[in-house]
Amino acid sequence: MASGVPADKVVRWPAEAVWQAVEPLLPGFSVEILPALPSTNTELMERARAGRVEPIALVAEQQSAGRGRMGRQWLSQAQDAGPVPLTFSIGLPLAPRDWSGLSLAVGLAVAHSLHADIQLKWPNDLWVHGRKLGGILIETASMGASRYAVIGIGINMGPRAAEGLRTPPAWLQELRPEADAAQAFGLIAPAVVKAVLDFADQGMGPLRGAYHGRDALYGREVLCSDGLAGMARGVDAQGALLVQTAQGLQKISSAEVSVRPAGGEPPAV
Repeated sequence: MASGVPADKVVRWPAEAVWQAVEPLLPGFSVEILPALPSTNTELMERARAGRVEPIALVAEQQSAGRGRMGRQWLSQAQDAGPVPLTFSIGLPLAPRDWSGLSLAVGLAVAHSLHADIQLKWPNDLWVHGRKLGGILIETASMGASRYAVIGIGINMGPRAAEGLRTPPAWLQELRPEADAAQAFGLIAPAVVKAVLDFADQGMGPLRGAYHGRDALYGREVLCSDGLAGMARGVDAQGALLVQTAQGLQKISSAEVSVRPAGGEPPAV
């Protein structure tokens, strides 16, 4: 195939079903499936800067230059064995009262839509039994009084190489053997749009309890890249990570601060 995806791995994307579920919530919404892109986030950000700010879900069957938080690379290539991974971005105009905690709201929507065993590692990672299943990258472009939000989501569907990683990755078929990227996209995309629209109205506050129930760090000793150390105590109403230190309760709100458990990655639950 011209796309580089083997014939036995062609995914039947539920574009129409996702459109039908989302368009009533987000008028003008569309779904676009492309065989390959450097990055779905980069593509939508470039479109937004060119004035194209319509609501959309953009799926790439392969990403050659995907990005994670803090500039980390996140590749999505068809493997010799195993299912096609899921990489897509949702772009929409958004003007919440407070942007703080948006990645947590998105993570909750993804986790709820996929499986009860998925945990969240502040601020934007999805974890299964102490290993990274996927991640979220949110970027925005100015468009007058509001902004255009681009929400990128990547999910490992099957095993992938662990070279250079602190722990081997997790994959969704460990939890849902029948799942493929198309099914996961059909579950995640409507849930994320609804969660983002609810977040714009209500903020992070109403989600604290749900986040606590999936918090991979809560009650664990953590080390932060800025030198802070202590015990994770959940998040506040703005989505800031709470860390109990010898000097008292500290808040971490900067996405540029990396946090990890002091004794390694989160344990299996």
